[in-house]
Amino acid sequence: MGILLDRLAEKRLMVSDGAWGTMLQASGLEPGDCPEEWNISHPDVVRSIAVEYVKAGADMVLTNTFGGSRVKLEKFGFGDKVKEFNEIAARLSLEGAGGSAIVAGSVGPTGEFLEPLGELSEQQMEDIFAEQISGIVSAGVRVICIETMTAIEEASCAIRAARKVDPELDIITTMTFDPTPNGFRTMMGVDCERAAKVLTEAGADVIGSNCGNGIEQMIPITAEMSKYSDRPILIHSNAGVPELIDGKTVFRQSPEDMAAKVKDLVEAGASIVGGCCGTTPAHIRAIRAEIDKLLA
Repeated sequence: MGILLDRLAEKRLMVSDGAWGTMLQASGLEPGDCPEEWNISHPDVVRSIAVEYVKAGADMVLTNTFGGSRVKLEKFGFGDKVKEFNEIAARLSLEGAGGSAIVAGSVGPTGEFLEPLGELSEQQMEDIFAEQISGIVSAGVRVICIETMTAIEEASCAIRAARKVDPELDIITTMTFDPTPNGFRTMMGVDCERAAKVLTEAGADVIGSNCGNGIEQMIPITAEMSKYSDRPILIHSNAGVPELIDGKTVFRQSPEDMAAKVKDLVEAGASIVGGCCGTTPAHIRAIRAEIDKLLA
């Protein structure tokens, strides 16, 4: 049992952090900029995001490495910076957490498809993830958060890659679901039952869902996933369902409205609750207050 599972056994319920992209954009990251390059050019800003989430009550904070794979970084001309960007990001979050919160390395999708839909073999996909995860782990991070996955095969490749890098890592893996006439499914057609079963079989220590939905929609997703797996469930919901206003994506859910659903989410089976797009330290502070009530 690793650091995250130990802490979860001790605390029963945990609070994770909120959005990183939202915070970076508030600090000046422009559309089309490489968020991971900010680990080099704006280290104080990146570190301060971890600090703010810990101050808000997060037991776990992520790293600014969501798009840190070679495939993603090559699109910005930084394909040779994979180890550097990921290692520095991990160090910044570790410094920001100051030992009082667990740091989990964020690993997002590559944006590529596996054969036969795409050109990458499973081995190539695993190698891409292993390179990124090695950079994160080299800084001393012991938890990997594979997130926003829509293809179960890609998620499985990332889990295998993390296990190859270090068999003792705690691995979180979350999928992004959309509401459909046939229930919640990922963009690639994976339903909650299949996700829960396959992620568990693949070796994820914690499973769950992030992005795509507000906290209300995450309640049935959590209930469904918890039916088919004995793993702890992590939920990072958006601050409501995104709305397009004047060409900009806006998330309207207030910290209070989001926090009001935390009890229902925990009753549905969630063990770790945080936020995704549109959430801020204020949202995490409100979630912390609700979790503390449940633990009292």
